[in-house]
Amino acid sequence: MMARIQFDNSYARLPGSFHVHVAPTSVSAPQLIKLNRELAGELGLDPDALATPEGVEILAGKRTPEGADPIATVYAGHQFGNFVPQLGDGRAILLGEVVDLAGARRDIQLKGSGPTPFSRRGDGRAALGPVLREYLVSEAMAALGIPTTRALAAVSTGEWVRRETALPGAVLTRVASSHIRIGTFQFFAARRDFESLRHLADYAIARHYPEASAATGPYLALLEGVIDRQANLVARWMLVGFIHGVMNTDNMSIAGETIDYGPCAFMDAYDPATVFSSIDERGRYAYANQPGIAQWNLARFAECLLPLLASDQEVAMELANEALGAFADKFNISYLAGLRRKLGLMTPRDGDLALAQDLLARMAASRADFTLTFRRLCEAASKPEGGAEVRSLFEDPASYDEWGSRWRNRLALENEDHFARSAAMRAVNPAFIPRNHRVEAVIEAAMERQNFAPMEELSSVLSRPYADQPAFAAYADPPPPEQGIYRTFCGT
Repeated sequence: MMARIQFDNSYARLPGSFHVHVAPTSVSAPQLIKLNRELAGELGLDPDALATPEGVEILAGKRTPEGADPIATVYAGHQFGNFVPQLGDGRAILLGEVVDLAGARRDIQLKGSGPTPFSRRGDGRAALGPVLREYLVSEAMAALGIPTTRALAAVSTGEWVRRETALPGAVLTRVASSHIRIGTFQFFAARRDFESLRHLADYAIARHYPEASAATGPYLALLEGVIDRQANLVARWMLVGFIHGVMNTDNMSIAGETIDYGPCAFMDAYDPATVFSSIDERGRYAYANQPGIAQWNLARFAECLLPLLASDQEVAMELANEALGAFADKFNISYLAGLRRKLGLMTPRDGDLALAQDLLARMAASRADFTLTFRRLCEAASKPEGGAEVRSLFEDPASYDEWGSRWRNRLALENEDHFARSAAMRAVNPAFIPRNHRVEAVIEAAMERQNFAPMEELSSVLSRPYADQPAFAAYADPPPPEQGIYRTFCGT
């Protein structure tokens, strides 16, 4: 049975300055590693057909399906603060777009599908390890309820890619609301191609912010919409201890989704200065810096839109600065609301932020595990004598005791059923995250022994992050001390 995909490729119909038509490079012996059958169904695709040899060839880039119009998109970007006027899809090819069962337009892209005109002397390929990491982490983020690109499939190619050593090759099929980045706007703004810039803005409004088209200033409404989504997105990262690792402007989606899972990771012991990326030597993208970096990136987006905001430069600057000035409040409101939910505080009161910040400071001083601390607070909230399991996570348990007493006094101000509060807390404090040592164990098993059973098991556990899953309780544990120091690497 041949896999049929009903494409409607709106981005490929944009002018040639937006992209280059390029076909994926064929591979010798593609094999399906993992197919996201549930996501395939949401997209209106037949998962059984995708799992056939012909379907796997599509997912590997060996066969171009009918209706596809493969392109590599162009963009620019600030990378670690330095502007690069042309980047583009160097190892990813957009097959096309589908309209899913909910009526939403989604991109289907192949990562690791061969060189493009934007490969910058690279081979356009992906190694198996980064493909498995992105599959696991992006799907974990989706299960956590955080806006993200999705993974439809991971396929091995039967070929080797050259990095420091020869590594098995793979292709990830990524699904996204779109692949329009802040860097896409920067590409045209840097060239002062205002006609293309306006065309791109109009396209982005029609696809992602249709309500902006009715505003008095539609381009200002676009800017405000992107700022709002990014403020909420980064707040949600912070609430689960996620560190993106490479928040360049070309890695920020204007659709408000987490995109480009390269040197990303979730922290174990809480430390706001946590950095995992091997290339982030100065900690630019450390955990605590993420809100500020997001605002910096959004300022670069606002600069691109200045010619569209107003004909008078000073008026345009004033409008942009006012919109950017709202970021901090939007972030803080979302972040504080999330902290209240994590602590079981059902009604806002003065002092809630200070209470939460004090806990985080004590966690940092005592190297308490971020995820486990909040998860065990769920149980502590359900019974007056609870708390022993939480305090055991602190190097200085007495530090928790003093805070815990004040937390219970705060809970007592609300007439809330203990068990209802605990259940509400469990719905926002995950038991399971893609811990770094677990992800690495999956990659090692796949790379060294061609064993994908650990991938299947971890993927299954991460699909239900808020459930207790007693049979898999070990997956909630932090790493042993010898595995606690960790570095991630860019997939290229």
